[in-house]
Amino acid sequence: MKGILGRKVGMTQVFTKDGILIPVTVVEVEPNVVMQVKTPEKDGYSAVQLGVFEKKEKNSSKSSIKRAKNANTTPKRFLKEIRDCEIDYKLGDVVGADVFEVGDVVDVTGTSKGKGFQGTIKRHNQSRGPMGHGSHYHRGPGSLGTMLPKRVLKGKNLPGHMGHETITIQNLEIIEVNTAENYILVSGNIPGPKKGLVFIKSAIKNSRKKNAKEILSYEEVEETVVDEVVEETPVVEEVATEEVVETTEENSEGASN
Repeated sequence: MKGILGRKVGMTQVFTKDGILIPVTVVEVEPNVVMQVKTPEKDGYSAVQLGVFEKKEKNSSKSSIKRAKNANTTPKRFLKEIRDCEIDYKLGDVVGADVFEVGDVVDVTGTSKGKGFQGTIKRHNQSRGPMGHGSHYHRGPGSLGTMLPKRVLKGKNLPGHMGHETITIQNLEIIEVNTAENYILVSGNIPGPKKGLVFIKSAIKNSRKKNAKEILSYEEVEETVVDEVVEETPVVEEVATEEVVETTEENSEGASN
């Protein structure tokens, strides 16, 4: 298994060369640093701990500062372990967006948006009662129990806190990997708000074959305008002067007569 930590930026859409529109989510992927390498001999299991986004030392604990110095880096804000990593990382290695390739199938884990305390209609998608004609049941949770148990049965949908849960969306496809600008395009939507932390890892229930899609790329072309210098043709005044001379001679002859 391989993975990387990133930050959700937002959604957009791309087109393939076949003319298919694909909605994608842009994930900003800053270089992840290997903060710790765990082995079965020392820790009881094999795992790699990744860290991303720098944090000030005054806001860090002594243990995190010591671990960062061992990895020859600064303390990190977010840490994540990857068990049974298929890549042999060493302490202090940098993991970039090129850890995935176009066409890879991945699972994306994030924290959903928090909605606060909500009722059963919004939280559990229940139907409301009639709003008029003397009805006293509108947006309530309904009957809370039967006659014989005389208690609320387990699993009853009730109002409560909604959202802010760890959600994983499986079998999404990597559409584009850009190492120059440090972002990954993932097909479809992923959980969490904008600028929310997400974890991209290899899919664990993947049964599809790798099918890399070729997307259209747009290049900006700078247009240069060449100013054409138009040469002004000189005005020929000789013809006009000859005509004036001829007319003056005729006028003088007519006056003498």
